[in-house]
Amino acid sequence: MKLEKQAILNALKTISAPGEGEDMVTSGAVTNVVTFGDEVIVDITIKNPSLQAKKKTEVEIMKAIHAEVHQKAQVKVNVRVDAPEKKQVNEIKGKPIPGIQNIIAVASGKGGVGKSTITANLAVSLQKMGFKVGILDADIYGPSIPIMFDVQDEKPLSVKVDGKQKMKPVESYGVKVLSIGFFTKPDQAVVWRGPMASKALNQMIFDAAWGELDFLLVDLPPGTGDIHLSIVQAMPLTGAVVVSTPQNVALADAKKGVAMFQQESINVPVLGIVENMAWFTPEELPENKYYIFGKEGARNLAEDLGVRLLAQVPLVQSIREAGDVGRPAALQDDTILSEAFETMTRNSVEELVKRNDNLPPTEAVKITTMAGCAAVKK
Repeated sequence: MKLEKQAILNALKTISAPGEGEDMVTSGAVTNVVTFGDEVIVDITIKNPSLQAKKKTEVEIMKAIHAEVHQKAQVKVNVRVDAPEKKQVNEIKGKPIPGIQNIIAVASGKGGVGKSTITANLAVSLQKMGFKVGILDADIYGPSIPIMFDVQDEKPLSVKVDGKQKMKPVESYGVKVLSIGFFTKPDQAVVWRGPMASKALNQMIFDAAWGELDFLLVDLPPGTGDIHLSIVQAMPLTGAVVVSTPQNVALADAKKGVAMFQQESINVPVLGIVENMAWFTPEELPENKYYIFGKEGARNLAEDLGVRLLAQVPLVQSIREAGDVGRPAALQDDTILSEAFETMTRNSVEELVKRNDNLPPTEAVKITTMAGCAAVKK
């Protein structure tokens, strides 16, 4: 017995592929038919990815060939699925905070590199660009955001939202701020174990009336410890910005900070690295650059890790003065600092847009036992 290819094609014209109005041959679903004596191989492509559709297609082809050509034909069907890609919806998943579109963590492996300064100026720059911005000061043991926004004497008010009492963040320069510093005295040390600190963080995250925000910046404490795990467990971070100076000691810790977010169990996209205190520049001699902490260290680290260098921010005396008086330097006009922060913010937004276009939404991390706590080899 020898099967004819045309007879097979005629038989396949009597049935239609799942989701197609035309028969399998006319619609182009059948991509190839090969016959060897009493054997026939049919290659077909369908758009329905379900197992039921694949099985139904295979059975219908066998029945048609047995009924129309020969009942003892040896039929093999290769079903390939060519389903259209689903467009990713960039929504916050896991345990969302209603009204907040993007949650950005600002982190550093080492203390003293100016992470809170970068957070404050990133927030102000975003607000100047027209975005609605909030800051969660998650540095439980050393909150400095209230000082940088000149609101250290303020207290969040209690408001009722949907029948529940919520904390209303303090607002300064158009940025909404919540910090543990609002609930402690200036000379009071926060002596808490991890679980107590995590509970306080959860209250500031979920018991706050943030309203509608385009960005919530989370100012993390230095290191890669318990607070960081609490944050990635509590909320799905859209991305992270890592801050470092060019100094080798700071770079070694910044590398660990990037590695923490890139762990498989955490998997938060790193938007880039900010090189803070890239060089010292006297205000009256802006062309003079003194590389007191080293040169191009964070730029080289960004290249090594395959992430973007978002900006190099110089060390100028006015940046310290601006932080101390509670007026972020990004509010200045036409200075080397305001230009550096504008570049940093613009590049951060560009990376965020790329991240939201190309990657699925980040899930809130589910940490069990020691998962997410292991050392990472990079």
